[in-house]
Amino acid sequence: MVKPFYLVNLLRFTLVAVLFSACSSKKDAGNFSLEGNISNLPDQEVYLDALYFNEKRPEVVDTAKLVQGKFTVSSTASEQSLYRIRFKDAPLAFLFINEQEQLVLKADAKAKQFADYTLPGKANSILQQFLVKMVNQSDDQFALQKEADSLKTDSARQLFQAKYDRLQKEQEKFLINFIDTCSNPVVVIFALGYTREIDPPLLQATISSLPKRFPKHKGIEGIVQQYQKYVTQLEQSKKDAQQISKAPGIGDKAPEISMTDAEGKPFSLSSLQGSYVLVDFWASWCGPCRGENPNVVAAYNKYKSKNFTVLGVSLDEDKTAWLNAIKEDKLSWKQISDLKGWRNAAVPLYGFDGIPYNVLLDPTGTIIATGLRDDALDEFLEKTLK
Repeated sequence: MVKPFYLVNLLRFTLVAVLFSACSSKKDAGNFSLEGNISNLPDQEVYLDALYFNEKRPEVVDTAKLVQGKFTVSSTASEQSLYRIRFKDAPLAFLFINEQEQLVLKADAKAKQFADYTLPGKANSILQQFLVKMVNQSDDQFALQKEADSLKTDSARQLFQAKYDRLQKEQEKFLINFIDTCSNPVVVIFALGYTREIDPPLLQATISSLPKRFPKHKGIEGIVQQYQKYVTQLEQSKKDAQQISKAPGIGDKAPEISMTDAEGKPFSLSSLQGSYVLVDFWASWCGPCRGENPNVVAAYNKYKSKNFTVLGVSLDEDKTAWLNAIKEDKLSWKQISDLKGWRNAAVPLYGFDGIPYNVLLDPTGTIIATGLRDDALDEFLEKTLK
């Protein structure tokens, strides 16, 4: 089977909303102004946005009126950063770096946006060339997408997939080489925003070299810290996935669960060894769980005299809601929770991705059944607990 391919448009209308910014040396601090001269554009409001490489949203730092194609905006920057010029009534925007105290933007609203505008300075020239390259790559992806839509056979799709993979590798190679050789830290950080589809190991050497290339650079320091945090989270996700892929099944020993019970006291699953135990994963906010609870109550009352019990493990976060649900549904067996919702410690241990879910253990703590719901629970218990 041909593996799926995804042709993502990285630019077009989304490019101008990129939330990346950077800082440079102290000599770039201070006031700056930008004078605009935009032809073929009606009079309207103009906005100067400061863009950020963290979770902070773009911030309007100045406004002006476009009159006969001309406007002037200004701001104060503690360090060199990335900014955006946009217009109230036109889908047009320009990115620039405040590398000079006075900048002049010249553009034609009818021209190809990223190729046909001028701004002074080496950094802005590098940024513009990078944007043009990204637009061209985006056009290549659109062309491939159009080609993919016309494919009819598996053999044609396989050939297409190989073609797409080659394009992807070429684009990855270009991005990594560009970041490794670019002389401006602002543009480097901006370019890093296009590397989300690149495997982290391919970027490790590139990221590690940035602090040495741009020492004492706050923007670089910040992006390196974000990257390391991302890699840590990715590695943890892989570990969790590995745990889920090795989730215990019938014949396996049940992983230990130790949490706080409804009275606030510690309790462990292993303390119930010697009995048949239905480990029932549920939550007060889960409608299907609440609908299944009467069935579990009936099974508990019917078989509790036959060395059978239930351990409820809740994926709640609100303790009050959890306790109220226990009372309302008349759940008289032991209930435990770490009140972390889907971050409950038992989720990766047991590998389920939906509730209600349960596993039935024999007196040795071995799993003998999973996912017993409705009549299946009573039928299994009846033939097992003779």
